[in-house]
Amino acid sequence: MSTAIVIELISASVCNRCSIAKKQLRNLVEELDNDRIQYREIDVLEEFDYVVSLAVLRTPSIVIDGKLIFTGMPSSKRLKVELQKRLAI
Repeated sequence: MSTAIVIELISASVCNRCSIAKKQLRNLVEELDNDRIQYREIDVLEEFDYVVSLAVLRTPSIVIDGKLIFTGMPSSKRLKVELQKRLAI
C-alpha cells in the first residue's frame, strides 16, 4: 500500500493567483485519493520562518513532503500527474 503525502500551498492573502490556486488544489485533492493526502494552506506572513526555510520566493508555491516542488501554480494536468506519481509509490 502507498503512503500518504503532505501537500502545502504557500500563499498570500492579497494574491489573486493564490485564491485560484487554492480552489484548484482543493478540487484536485478531492478528486484524487484524499484519504492519503494531507493538505494544508500556509499564509506566507503567518509562517514566515518556515516559508523562508523552504526557500520560497513567490506565491503561490507548492511544497510536497517538505520539499519545494512548484514555484508558481503549474497546470492542473501537470500537478495531477505529479500527485498521482507520488501516490503510486
